[in-house]
Amino acid sequence: MENKISVVINTYNAQRFLERVLQSASGFDEIVICDMESTDNTVEIAQKYNCKIVTFPKKDYVSAEPARNFAIQSASSYWVLVVDADEIITEDLRNYLYERIKEEDCPAGLYIPRKNYIMNKFLKNSYPDPQLRFFKRDGSDWPPFVHTFPKVDGRVEKIPPERKELALIHLSDTIFDQLNKMNMYSENEVVKRKDMKVTLLRIFAKCTMRFFKNFILKGGFRLGITGLVQAVNSSNYKFYTMVKVWESRNKEKED
Repeated sequence: MENKISVVINTYNAQRFLERVLQSASGFDEIVICDMESTDNTVEIAQKYNCKIVTFPKKDYVSAEPARNFAIQSASSYWVLVVDADEIITEDLRNYLYERIKEEDCPAGLYIPRKNYIMNKFLKNSYPDPQLRFFKRDGSDWPPFVHTFPKVDGRVEKIPPERKELALIHLSDTIFDQLNKMNMYSENEVVKRKDMKVTLLRIFAKCTMRFFKNFILKGGFRLGITGLVQAVNSSNYKFYTMVKVWESRNKEKED
């Protein structure tokens, strides 16, 4: 079995964090940048780090998910590590992955814990937020929807959450960026959740429960304003997803 790993990154106007992300990806066998026709300096930064650059048409996609499979299959290594353009790979994680793939019983995929940051603060209440990002290239399939995990052909394991040194580091967004992402990602959810039941009572219950879960049950209140922002954003994301599904159905009836 080949012991090589490609880091795969989908990008669109990702210059803000990309250089830091690419620096963290040094030491892997290959870095593949799948760019969706960026208009900033994303491609120039990728060229500076000698990345393999492929292009996927932007069209009207609101997230990178439709390009995931194309990006993954553009990699030349047997194993792929998929990271976003705002996620840092620790040296410990890189070393761990290379050691795991030497094992005869290495799983076909690994969920990796992730440390999320908002307003430059670590969201302890969201950890370990496991992400299925490491797997065999062949036999994998990534659904074209936001917030989904790939389907991997074979056994999948989770890196223990207590191994915090192995977690991906999800860099901090500004409030402006968070609101933009909320709008884009909830738009993508409309297709994925077109059969969702939407009623006034259900909207109120789901959104209230999501806020209560994040701010109270998971201890978001201990983080002060940061915790409040995270809980409100999570609740609002659910709210806008549900009302967009409702809006889409009503539009279909009018047509």
